[in-house]
Amino acid sequence: MKLITAIIRENKLDQVREALFEAEITRITVSRVSGHGQQIREEVYRGNVVVPNLIPKIRLEIAINDAFVDITVNTIIKAARTNSAGEVGDGKIFITPLEECIRIRTGERGSAAI
Repeated sequence: MKLITAIIRENKLDQVREALFEAEITRITVSRVSGHGQQIREEVYRGNVVVPNLIPKIRLEIAINDAFVDITVNTIIKAARTNSAGEVGDGKIFITPLEECIRIRTGERGSAAI
């Protein structure tokens, strides 16, 4: 089992979600987060150019069985990339081992709980 965490642009959420549903990945958690990496975005505030420290992003968390890792990652990459070459600020994907998953309602554990 793996936990896939993806940080993407806010405007790409609908495209990524629809692409995941088409790939039959239907159980996701979405959060609004702020952060920064290499992306720098200047804004004009009251006539002054400012560079905000934190940029709003979307965080997706998807718990999946090992067989679905490549499908999920490739789907997110295709849907979240700004153009064919990609741009700074398109986001990141993290894959971490998931030690245990427990469905509270039934008490199921492991892959069956996902």
